[in-house]
Amino acid sequence: MHTYEHSVLLDASKCTGCTTCLKHCPTEAIRIKDGHAAINQTRCIDCGECIRLCPHNAKKAVFSKLENMKRFKYKIALPAPTLYGQFDNLDDVDYVLDGLIRIGFDEVFEVSKAAELVSAYTRLYLKTDGIKKPIISSACPVVVRLIGLRFPSLNDNILHMLPPMEVAARLAREKALKENPELKAEDIGICFISPCPAKVSYVKNGFADYKSEVDEVVSISDIYFMLISEMSQDNDIKALCESGIIGIGWASSGGEATAIFNENYLAADGIDNIIRVLDQIENGNIPQLEFIELNACPGGCVGGVMAMENPFVAKARLQSLRRYLPVSQNFIGNDNYIPESYLFNELPEYQPITRLSDSMAQSMRMMADIQKIKNNLPGIDCGACGAPSCRAYAEDIVKNKLNFDGCLIMNERSRRKETDNDS
Repeated sequence: MHTYEHSVLLDASKCTGCTTCLKHCPTEAIRIKDGHAAINQTRCIDCGECIRLCPHNAKKAVFSKLENMKRFKYKIALPAPTLYGQFDNLDDVDYVLDGLIRIGFDEVFEVSKAAELVSAYTRLYLKTDGIKKPIISSACPVVVRLIGLRFPSLNDNILHMLPPMEVAARLAREKALKENPELKAEDIGICFISPCPAKVSYVKNGFADYKSEVDEVVSISDIYFMLISEMSQDNDIKALCESGIIGIGWASSGGEATAIFNENYLAADGIDNIIRVLDQIENGNIPQLEFIELNACPGGCVGGVMAMENPFVAKARLQSLRRYLPVSQNFIGNDNYIPESYLFNELPEYQPITRLSDSMAQSMRMMADIQKIKNNLPGIDCGACGAPSCRAYAEDIVKNKLNFDGCLIMNERSRRKETDNDS
């Protein structure tokens, strides 16, 4: 059986059991046990929210080191558009792209270039008869996994389009093989430079029946200082940039949605906000929309925990940088169909976290038991028991057959009652 490999891990030696992560995990994947946090791997969606909020740096993102690329003869860098927002006073993307060549890559293929192609085909996808609307973007792997675990009824709304990272990886490999016929496919290594740990998990695990074309994922923060020391400030740089406003706009919330050229869209960022939006879609409490863009990180990909710069600063820099660019440099011509290589067939299968048992009768009994226990709890969701809420604690008792003695408030009330009776 395949074990899902996560990219968000806990360093127990730094954890104090403070409950900050416990209260903010969107899938209630964290419990406090034996004085420190424990992550339920089946519920974790690698959103990085615990990394962002932990005051003790006890959570960390796991990613590849650039040295891993040495095993390939031909090395291709895939810079996420977020990378361009990390540098102050940058007025030309080519400085960054040229810097990547200087640190050892043989070629650079912009993810923003692939994003412009994905945007064009998404506009075509929205015109397809029979698709369930609103269409929810599949670009953020956190959102796709969150829907599978918490909102499985919305699976049919997910856009079956591969994310720009994957399209870029495929196109880059094809280009390298065409221009370098002496190379074999296995000689070529493709490295995505990412702001997001969820992309690491995506590459490690694949996507349902789809195996990622990316070989390694390195962190923007890990490569930043190496890159900035090699970025030339003279005019002797190659003109490598092949993307425009649309592609680079994908780095910030709303960039993907505005590129569909349709006013009936919604763009939300931040894990709490996207959960509220998904709740509204599921309950039908949302206007008629064509397209919904959701980014787990605040501000969009610029808010990823593997980025260097403050997301609001990075977003402002990208806005300034886009002034010098054309709207787009990548077009699909008069195509009236979407190539199969841009689509995925199946979504990953996850067991919804609301499913208590495979048996309906057993689930009903467990739900009744959970409600009965919850009614006897204080209902203040203090987290002292090690669970994020009284409802979650009641579920832990029923599912894991725990003793009903972990609630400190109930224990204190019982102690006081016994003391009063003795007196």
